[in-house]
Amino acid sequence: MTDRNARAKSLFEKVWDAHTVRELPSGQTQLLIGTHLIHEVTSPQAFAMLRELNVPVRFPDRTFATVDHIIPTDDQSRPFSDELAEAMMSELERNCRDHGITFFSPQSGTQGIVHVIGPELGLTQPGMTIACGDSHTATHGAFGAIAFGIGTSQVRDLLVSQSMAIAPLKVRRINVTGKLPPGVYAKDVILAIIRKLGVNGGVGYAYEYGGEVFDRMSMEERMTVCNMSIEGGARCGYVNPDQTTVDYLRGRRFVPDDENFAAKAEGWLELASDDGCHYDDVVTIDASMIEPSVTWGIHPGHNLGVSEAIPTPNTVPDDERVGVEEALEYMDFVAGASIAGTPIDVAFIGSCTNGRISDLREAAKVAKTGHVKDGVRALVVPGSRAVQKQAEDEGLPEIFRAAGFDWREPGCSMCLAMNPDKLKGREVCASSSNRNFKGRQGSPSGRTLLMSPAMVAAAAIAGEVTDVRNVG
Repeated sequence: MTDRNARAKSLFEKVWDAHTVRELPSGQTQLLIGTHLIHEVTSPQAFAMLRELNVPVRFPDRTFATVDHIIPTDDQSRPFSDELAEAMMSELERNCRDHGITFFSPQSGTQGIVHVIGPELGLTQPGMTIACGDSHTATHGAFGAIAFGIGTSQVRDLLVSQSMAIAPLKVRRINVTGKLPPGVYAKDVILAIIRKLGVNGGVGYAYEYGGEVFDRMSMEERMTVCNMSIEGGARCGYVNPDQTTVDYLRGRRFVPDDENFAAKAEGWLELASDDGCHYDDVVTIDASMIEPSVTWGIHPGHNLGVSEAIPTPNTVPDDERVGVEEALEYMDFVAGASIAGTPIDVAFIGSCTNGRISDLREAAKVAKTGHVKDGVRALVVPGSRAVQKQAEDEGLPEIFRAAGFDWREPGCSMCLAMNPDKLKGREVCASSSNRNFKGRQGSPSGRTLLMSPAMVAAAAIAGEVTDVRNVG
């Protein structure tokens, strides 16, 4: 019998084995979660359950909170104008105070979207297990962590026991080889992966991303890809830690740059998947075939290159035909028409997918080339206070304002629209966020086109979907 500890392992196996408490009769694993991130939307009910049970938070030093979903991005003075938002904010403050949980409040200077501040504070590190009551927790896998989005009942379980029950996963290795063409970004890479494998292709899998393209990516680019693993159906996604990972983490608040850092970094690098380890599936994608991408339908798999035409129902596989017909009807798009030239009403740059400093820099380069088209409402929302400050130090807000964009305070903003930033009626939004579901951005009939921040900026200036490679 093969010794599990002796054979070659993937990073996923190493982290899973290190955090396994026990195997449950259900076939699931009780998994220790090293870091629990919470926010104001999915935690109140969980804390209420703790009060009913009269039990404390087991390890408050492993739980960290921020406010992001409901916080307004125009005026963050208290009390918030939205009574429900103010109530949720007050409840989060109360729960953190009562249980001794660290809260990154707006006044602390560290507030922001939970999946932006975790990495920038150094809370996210290789080899960790991380969970949060938010589907895009997979973001943290960019560091070689195994990170899960969870529901409110699991938030409760984690607060009480610091563990959760989860079924074992298969591992799919996704290699993106070669070199990305100019104007193609990490957002285009993950949209291409989802288009190839489908929105349900990752069900039951952890995705391991690799290949030359990921080797060259910055940590922020890797976060963008891992962030949208969930849109491909995967339970989590990760990149093996390397020197880029180490360099990013050095000196961050929760990663002291002391005499032990070198040993810590060496341990991180050893977590990378072993040569010859087993994968349940391997997929290879040629980077040279990826172009700037845009979604045209009602889920992220409905995407195409900016030079392509919207599909017709009779050209797709039979099992996709009904979905394509539904999407065309909802979006009110013409089958066979070019996606380029589609008029937009709103442009949104931000979210946990693309609200980091590198995203804003790329968008600002495009913003310098023109002015937002008359009739287009354009918002730029930094992902955190730290991103906001860095952007201000670099003069990015002035560039955006001069081009007609509205520069906002940090928050989730129009991604989920649980705040005043919402679409109105049938507006079409060019968005750097992660989901284009029906009603996702606050209007039951609103329409969302996902694309990279640079593509959003180009669309804002042109007033329509346009190829960023032709700008400037």
